[in-house]
Amino acid sequence: MPRATSDTAIDHLPLRERKKLRTRQALIDTALEMFTERGFDGTTLDELCDAVEVSKRTFFRTFTSKEDVASAPTQDLWTAFLDELETCEPDGRTVLVMLQDALLAALDRMTADGWARRTLLSRRLAAHTPSMDAHGLHFCDRTSRAALAVLHRRFELGGAGEEVRPRLALDLLVAAFRAALDAWIARPVAHTRQGLAADVRSVFAAVPGSLTLVATPRGAG
Repeated sequence: MPRATSDTAIDHLPLRERKKLRTRQALIDTALEMFTERGFDGTTLDELCDAVEVSKRTFFRTFTSKEDVASAPTQDLWTAFLDELETCEPDGRTVLVMLQDALLAALDRMTADGWARRTLLSRRLAAHTPSMDAHGLHFCDRTSRAALAVLHRRFELGGAGEEVRPRLALDLLVAAFRAALDAWIARPVAHTRQGLAADVRSVFAAVPGSLTLVATPRGAG
């Protein structure tokens, strides 16, 4: 997985790395604009590469498929989340809260110009592109497994037979983020990274109550 890099950080990289990252960004930006305008299936990989003036070989050095480049904005966020997980400390927090704070810290790192717009375009495409949805599920599974491996490597997480609890914490994190992302996309306002962070915090705050929510038959009492 590529490391998420801000515009400021890119400026301090060697020239070759700057060129690679800027080519990657050009592929993402152009792909999302073309897919949005022409449709995902209406844009060929050859057309995308021609628009960016790169070879297919260059494309495949960075991305595995059209689905991969179209999903890059949120994938960059979760890659940054794994980075945060490698260095965060529990500090008396539950595993779930630690995971939530790591994701919010990763979101704070998404400072590249246009990241929020790219995320919006990507998720709107995914909503009606089954192959992107399938790609996202596969990426989510790989990321959850990687995060679980980090947790088990860095922390004591209870005795034998309790392996399910950190996995459930990760599943709750992912479900909460998806709910926040859906709420953010649905809002008829400017879509900003700060707005997404606010929605994420709001949904995280609702998680404890969701675990104790009691259903009452309609009309009862």
